[in-house]
Amino acid sequence: MTFTLPELPYAYDALGPYMSKETLEFHHDKHHKAYVDTGNKLLEGTGLEGKSVEEVLIAAYGNNQPLFNNAGQHYNHIHFWQWMKPNGGGAVPGALAKKIDEDLGGFEKFKADFIQAGIGQFGSGWAWLAVKDGKLAILKTPNGENPLVHGAKPILGVDVWEHSYYIDYRNRRPDYLKAFIENLVNWEHVETMYAEATK
Repeated sequence: MTFTLPELPYAYDALGPYMSKETLEFHHDKHHKAYVDTGNKLLEGTGLEGKSVEEVLIAAYGNNQPLFNNAGQHYNHIHFWQWMKPNGGGAVPGALAKKIDEDLGGFEKFKADFIQAGIGQFGSGWAWLAVKDGKLAILKTPNGENPLVHGAKPILGVDVWEHSYYIDYRNRRPDYLKAFIENLVNWEHVETMYAEATK
């Protein structure tokens, strides 16, 4: 399966004022498209053509860094667009809220620790809520890496590469992360991924 750039599930201006039309145009149409285009070139002749993006990034991890970088970022962004929605944030659905209470000490502690993971990721990377060994965990990874290569299943991720926030927030990464968790998260998509991760 060659990589294809998905359409955004909302209009470019739908996430304002927390994420601008300009940011989404650059981030989706330029950055994500570049991962797709480069990834497809790097896939040629690897024997991984026809595999899912998850299979490609796992196979490339530690073996083909350029392909891994682009496949990882493609996977991360496919979900990143879906992890956000207009008028997002708000209450976490029941079963997931209960699990956050059990494993992470409640929503407010989860929120603070998730934001801190994003702030503490030096340079480019991601902060994650993932399922590992049946429990929820907060993780951070550099560059295009994600929890799949560490035996965990991501159910929420936030992009802390500067292209994700610099137009709107300049160097205020903490403000971007707070806006993401409070106003953008599509908890229904997180809940769907949680259900799949715990099957």
